[in-house]
Amino acid sequence: MDKGPFSAEWLAQSSRGGARELPGESRPCPPGSPVLTPPSVPAESPREREAAERAGHGAGQAGAAPGRARTKFSAAQLRELERSFREQRYIGAGEKRRLAAVLNLSQSQIKTWFQNRRMKFKRQTQDAR
Repeated sequence: MDKGPFSAEWLAQSSRGGARELPGESRPCPPGSPVLTPPSVPAESPREREAAERAGHGAGQAGAAPGRARTKFSAAQLRELERSFREQRYIGAGEKRRLAAVLNLSQSQIKTWFQNRRMKFKRQTQDAR
């Protein structure tokens, strides 16, 4: 595959801070800067790297970086969220702010709960067919 400007490899490097100029361009190296040598391990394709990164994010991975703990909603919070969902599947900004204040949750937690609940509703209605 061509490694021209904006190829997948170049974009992957630039998103990690590895490529700062377009291929073919060159900047003079500052005096005394270290000479970078390529790694002795064969390079993986960007797809292989992405697959390896995704595989490392599974539950129960030893040594994985700790992420945000899953929110455990109380029964009262779930009742109010479900009641609001029955009234309207898509939550507006005002209702999101109100629920966040009443339930002591963040607005992004409310938004995520509604997204997940809509997907659950979609699965349930598709399974019923």
